Order: sequence, then C-alpha cells, then structure tokens
Amino acid sequence: MLQFAKNHNIAVRGHNIFWEDPRYQPGWVNSLSPSDLSKAADKRINSITSRYKGQVIAWDVVNENLHFSFFESKLGQDASGVFFNRVHSLDGATTLFMNDYNTIEDSRDGKATPATYLQKLRQISQFPGNQNLRIGIGLESHFSTPNIPYMRASIDTLGATGLPIWLTEVDVQSSPNQQAQYLEQILREAHAHPKVQGIVVWAAWKPSGCYRMCLTDNNFKNLATGDVVDKLLHEWGSKRLEGKTDADGFFDTTLFHGDYEVKITRQAANTIFSMAQSFKVLPTNASQTISMLIKVSA
Repeated sequence: MLQFAKNHNIAVRGHNIFWEDPRYQPGWVNSLSPSDLSKAADKRINSITSRYKGQVIAWDVVNENLHFSFFESKLGQDASGVFFNRVHSLDGATTLFMNDYNTIEDSRDGKATPATYLQKLRQISQFPGNQNLRIGIGLESHFSTPNIPYMRASIDTLGATGLPIWLTEVDVQSSPNQQAQYLEQILREAHAHPKVQGIVVWAAWKPSGCYRMCLTDNNFKNLATGDVVDKLLHEWGSKRLEGKTDADGFFDTTLFHGDYEVKITRQAANTIFSMAQSFKVLPTNASQTISMLIKVSA
C-alpha cells in the first residue's frame, strides 16, 4: 500500500500505534500483567515504527486518550508520554500526534475541551526527554450539526500553541439534505484557518456501507457530499490567474496560502520585456493585505 501511495504521490499518515479504548484491544492483551503489557507495547512500537520510519508524514501515537485510558490505567498516567518518547527515538523527523474527538465538534463533552486537550499535551511534553518532540494536534472532527463559531474558537485556542493542527477524520452525521451543506461549512472553515495544516475526510466506501458519510454511492457515482469535495478541491487547487495592472501599475487579487510564481510582461515600443519572480503566502492570525513591489525596467 505504501508503494502504491508513493507511485501516485499520496501522503500517508500512520494511524494509529495505540488506541486507548478497551473495546478495541486484541483479546490476548487483556490478560497481560502490567510488566508483560509494557513489553508488548514496546515491541509494538519497535515493530511498526522501525518498519515504516520516514515513510509516513505523521504518527497518531495515541488515539482517544482523553476519553479512554486502557494503557494508562495499567501502566500509569505517563504511559502516553513514554509512548511518544519511544516513537520519537525511532523516528525523530516525523510529527507525532494525539488524536481525539469532540474537541471542536461538541462543546458539551467535558472530556475533550480545548483546555483539556492542551493539558494532556503538556503532560506528554513534560515527560523527561520529550521537550524537543515534534508534536501535532489531531482533531477527529466527527460532526452532527456543526457549531462553526465554537469550532473556530476552539481551533484558535489550540492554534495559540503554534503546533500543527490536522482535522483527521472529518464526517457529518445528518440528513442527506443537510449533510453536504454542513460538510462544506466545516471544510471551508478548516481550510480558511491559518493554523490548520491538513484535512482528512472519513468517507471511504466499503460493501457494508460507510461509517457515517459516503462521498459516492455503490456504483461510485458522486453523492452531494462528493460534489462538495470535488468543488472545493477545484476551487483550492493550482490554477492560472491572468490580469492587467491599472494605470498606476497595480494588480490586486486574493490568494490562498502557498507558493506562487508571478510572470510580468511589458510591451514598450516594438519590444516585449518579461520577468518572473517567486513568492510565498504564509499563514497569519488574521486576513492581511500585503503589497509586493516589482520593478520592470525597459
């Protein structure tokens, strides 16, 4: 699968090394003593991290450790910190994520508020040896009716850390008429936020049906949700923009974050002059107007 991804220029996230939910542990794990569980966990880390080192853009080291505590209840409250430390020692160049739900989806879930999320991250970061870890914030983003202002405020709080933020499992549980509308609102809000570095949609088709949201029907024809994704990918994708300056030589446009190349052509008398210059639009905490002055001499 990784070779397929490489051949098609698809980035891969490592999801996940551990899952704290006791319902999803292999049966043989439940009977292990704390000592044997620690050894099994270390073997798991060594096996998967060493095998795929440098081949994934991120590791979801611990999944849902705000809502559940299978490993921490048996190995101590620093279990997550130990896991992050060990993964970092084997693959120090890859960003290591927590991954949990309801931090931006549901303000009523006291287990996963932005403050609680950050408290857990601090606990992991303060474990001896973890001060220089590349840590990221993974937000599952399983929405019902989205509260966009709450979503924005929560990401603002998390983004103040300066850590990379990813929406990792975006879907919407709603009526078909509202599902596509809500999905577009969520994706636009996430894409517009300067601290969000990536979005993963949780909508893969399988014969038994999708989890809560599909992008296509059983014949792989787009549903309304699929149309939304295609529309936004086209809107946000690479495209050519042409225009003329005004009488004073200015050209105004709106750009997304990213790398650009501007090509300028000027005709004087019977001669055409042209030049090219590259520039980058970086994320900021607010919308900004930036002027770039390029001098073209005849």
